[in-house]
Amino acid sequence: MVVKHFRLDDPDSFKLEEIDPDDTSGGPSSKDEARAADEALHGRLAELQELLFAEHEHKLLIVLQGMDTSGKDGTVRHVMMGISPASVRAVSFKKPTATELDHDYLWRVHPHVPGKGEIVIFNRSHYEDVLVVRVHDFVPKQVWKKRYAQINDFERMLSENDVTILKLFLHISREEQRERLQARLDDPTKRWKFQHGDLDERKLWDEYQQAYEEALRKTSTEWAPWYVIPANRKWFRDSVIADIVIKTLEKMEMKYPQPDISKERVD
Repeated sequence: MVVKHFRLDDPDSFKLEEIDPDDTSGGPSSKDEARAADEALHGRLAELQELLFAEHEHKLLIVLQGMDTSGKDGTVRHVMMGISPASVRAVSFKKPTATELDHDYLWRVHPHVPGKGEIVIFNRSHYEDVLVVRVHDFVPKQVWKKRYAQINDFERMLSENDVTILKLFLHISREEQRERLQARLDDPTKRWKFQHGDLDERKLWDEYQQAYEEALRKTSTEWAPWYVIPANRKWFRDSVIADIVIKTLEKMEMKYPQPDISKERVD
């Protein structure tokens, strides 16, 4: 799989509308092919996660962003299937509390970044503060405009302190979102996921697309690049993301620690 195919390497010329959410190039060509590779991908990811935990040096932060129904929860469930929970955490950022609003917008984020040997997945993240707040005009433009540079500085600081940052935008089409929302309404076992606010947010689709495009363009950096994942096909999304996570971990060139056991003996 060609990981670079999905990385946003040229932010200045990036246009979200030019990325086809149905595209399956650069990854598996069919659902059968993707699912056939699942066991090997999950096995390799489990090996690398154990190595990360054992070496206790590196830290991996995975940021998931996307429109409602783009598959953030599904990505966590499928890609991390079979991974030991000992050193993997998923953090969901909801509407800020009164206490959080009394602080700067990054205050609630920093305590959740991974420690040594950990993988942490942000299901939504600090990027909501240049997305939702922009679309709904919660803060003035002159405030959220400054946040792109602040986020870049924050992520650079994390990177310089041995946090590898992997940012994944799950890109779906408006029609695919409509079908997924309708599926929630039609299925009694999934109806609980539906909220009336989902329809209000859907009306702001164009505004969100503009907000995402600018956020990705302004914050895809050498130390924390964005990956734009065509996500209309769930099997493609899951396979590509698993492969990206594996290749990211492999680049760390981790090794198992070698304790001195010369004087140890099992009686």
